[in-house]
Amino acid sequence: MGVLGSGKGSNFLAVAEAIHQQGIPAEIVLVASDRADAPILELARERKLAVFACRAGAFQTKLEPEIEAELAGRLEAAAVDLVVLAGYLRVLKEPLLKKFHGRIINVHPSLLPSFPGLRAWEQALKARVEQTGCTVHWVNEQVDGGAVIRQAKVPVRAGDTPDSLHARIQEAEHRLLPEVIRDLALGKIPWGPSKKS
Repeated sequence: MGVLGSGKGSNFLAVAEAIHQQGIPAEIVLVASDRADAPILELARERKLAVFACRAGAFQTKLEPEIEAELAGRLEAAAVDLVVLAGYLRVLKEPLLKKFHGRIINVHPSLLPSFPGLRAWEQALKARVEQTGCTVHWVNEQVDGGAVIRQAKVPVRAGDTPDSLHARIQEAEHRLLPEVIRDLALGKIPWGPSKKS
């Protein structure tokens, strides 16, 4: 597996610990980030894992094609079977989508198709829904639009703030993402998105 993240790396940590503690038949061979200062890279170094930081680009929401191509090349050189987006805040474009078609999953903090995009927990609070949650889905060219693999529900409680709701969603993500990776590794979930995605 190659894990891509932009931030603290809590989902990466949950996956790494689940592999170690639960004996999931998977190995993280590369941890990469679009930010050289992302804490996820330090967490990976502490675990003696290979890391890669993309060079800085001009855009906030995506990487330039040549920078994403470098990232795809690093993942390919590491012989990655599955790319896991764990708090990765860039929209993937052709270099990664083409090279790893049907082999990229993302964890998103809502019950897709509700609340795609950024800060989904805030969207859920504004919409006054009674429950939200998280989704692991296949990644395609549509932002948060790939086929859903599995979801976990999280109730929205009276008095929830964005921070309190986000924290509970993250707890659910930390259970759901390793579970999906385990079941992909064991062949309990078919690989690749459906033709509809």
